[in-house]
Amino acid sequence: MSRLKLGIPKGSLQDSTVELFAKAGWRISVSSRSYYPGVDDPEIECMMVRAQEMARYVESGALDAGLTGKDWIQETGSDVVEVAELIYSKTSLGRVRWVLAVAEDSPIQSVRDLEGKVIATEAVRMTEKYLERNGVKARVEFSWGATEVKVPDLADGIVEVTETGSSLRANHLRVVDTLLESAPWFIANRKAWQDAWKREKIENIVLLLEGAIKAYNRVGLMLNVRRMDLEKVLGTLPALRNPTIAQLSDPGWVAINTIVEEKTVRQLIPKLKSAGAEGIVEYPLNKIVY
Repeated sequence: MSRLKLGIPKGSLQDSTVELFAKAGWRISVSSRSYYPGVDDPEIECMMVRAQEMARYVESGALDAGLTGKDWIQETGSDVVEVAELIYSKTSLGRVRWVLAVAEDSPIQSVRDLEGKVIATEAVRMTEKYLERNGVKARVEFSWGATEVKVPDLADGIVEVTETGSSLRANHLRVVDTLLESAPWFIANRKAWQDAWKREKIENIVLLLEGAIKAYNRVGLMLNVRRMDLEKVLGTLPALRNPTIAQLSDPGWVAINTIVEEKTVRQLIPKLKSAGAEGIVEYPLNKIVY
């Protein structure tokens, strides 16, 4: 049997990735004692790999495919097939930012003020290229972690990834500039991508992962409405696309099925009821595939 060797990012993206795969239809069982989680698909063999290293292992062929950030693809300079951007993160459906930050009371106002200074970061290559683009010469030191606490005693500034900025604020840091916005990408080894079976498997996985992301924060709504009230109800109803309208057994009534943002439902249902809708049913979604 053919098998796809798939890298799952270990660390901050781990839980959200496993949750995303579950919505897409794959149950991944992670154990703290093993780097080889179980998956309910005999055609997939999973391995937990740090996102920082994923692209290198996919490039070398140790893995056929994997998920990692655009930032780490660029940082490692890996030659891989970038199959699809999957916009999800540790806590939200958005991109993360790599930012240059300094102490709140620092006199540094721009990257040019870092001439001759020290910058701590895990993304050394990215930071050096950023400084080069801005014509600034500064010493870039690799940080093994806890980068936020190194300012101002151990470094004049840091380049760090942030999603909400809360950790930077908690450590009394101020953002000076954004170097890069990044989101996870599904990547593939170039040789694996040329293999017909593996390519089809990868494309099918990506199709369902993208469908699961589209379904995040959305729900389905079903409702019945008299034909005489249909125009008023449709005017109330925001739709992902045009709603489906079906004739009921009673010729004076139709059924409407549509998809809406979950956060709008608490305001929307009372409005639909006032507009004449009846039998309103809200239901969860796992995937939306166009």
